[in-house]
Amino acid sequence: MNDLFITLQQAFNEASLMTFWEAVAVMLALAYLILAMRTNIWCWSAAFISTAIYTVLFWNVSLLMESVLNIYYMGMAVYGYWLWLHVPPSQQSNLHNTDLQNGTQHNIETNHLNITSWSWSTHARLIGATSLVSLLVGYGMAHYTSAAFPYVDAATTCFAIVTTYLVAKKVLENWLYWVVIDFVSIYLYFQKGLMLTSGLFVLYVAMAVGGYMMWRKKYRHHIITQDNTSQEVVGA
Repeated sequence: MNDLFITLQQAFNEASLMTFWEAVAVMLALAYLILAMRTNIWCWSAAFISTAIYTVLFWNVSLLMESVLNIYYMGMAVYGYWLWLHVPPSQQSNLHNTDLQNGTQHNIETNHLNITSWSWSTHARLIGATSLVSLLVGYGMAHYTSAAFPYVDAATTCFAIVTTYLVAKKVLENWLYWVVIDFVSIYLYFQKGLMLTSGLFVLYVAMAVGGYMMWRKKYRHHIITQDNTSQEVVGA
């Protein structure tokens, strides 16, 4: 009886510790998403710390690919910060257009990476290639590892890897990818008992939709501003 009590107490302490760190990771993940929606560069700092915590949590519950994914996220947080901080050469070449007639200067771009949009045919090829890789990875995990839900785990991992790169490149449609990934992740985390994270991903779905709307508004505003400025330069 005493042994049972000690075992239950240890299990409770471990669960409490996991819940605490999960709560910290959830709060930082929310901070990342809110800042990313606002295209605030500090989103990557929140992402780095949050994913470091999740790397350990997912490993402890045998979501191996999710743990590996978060190591990748840590690297992408560094890459994303660097990319958002620097203006690419193609953008720098259009940073300022000088009106030679009157000596005024028109700012077509701002000194940060701009939001872009990829064609649907490009996304179709990207989805097809990522799906194929997901099946191959899922097959390997199902036969050679002890991972839970290998095909689902592999799919969310592979698509999250691609989508995180889209975020770093500020591709508008990344938010649509996240909506699908988040729905699948809700099921995955709920099955593994990560209730706080499951609740977080329910919120993520709504925020991903909101993020898409905010980025689309900024993207359209940039395009209109760029077109108007180009017309002014030509008209001059």
